[in-house]
Amino acid sequence: MKPITRITATLALTLGLTLGAVAAQSASISGEVKKIDESAGKITLKHGPAKNLGMEEPMTMVYRVKEPAMLKQVKVGDKVTFEAEEAASGFTVTKMEKAK
Repeated sequence: MKPITRITATLALTLGLTLGAVAAQSASISGEVKKIDESAGKITLKHGPAKNLGMEEPMTMVYRVKEPAMLKQVKVGDKVTFEAEEAASGFTVTKMEKAK
């Protein structure tokens, strides 16, 4: 492989990985657990803007959870970071962890 081709390929790969990491960070939403409804598989979160979901303003909202086990990892009052997606059944939390 020619040196210039190798450098170009390395730069393209590095840029792709960096953009992927930035996109993943911007999908994370900071919030606080307000209510947990294990029987319904739902959680109420007060959170900041979630631009990837089209939410420009902070709000409190009820979400479904992808995995019911997520609800056992948090309690009311916990600060969390989470990712969510819009599905046919409504907005669904796909990943959640306690904030550090």
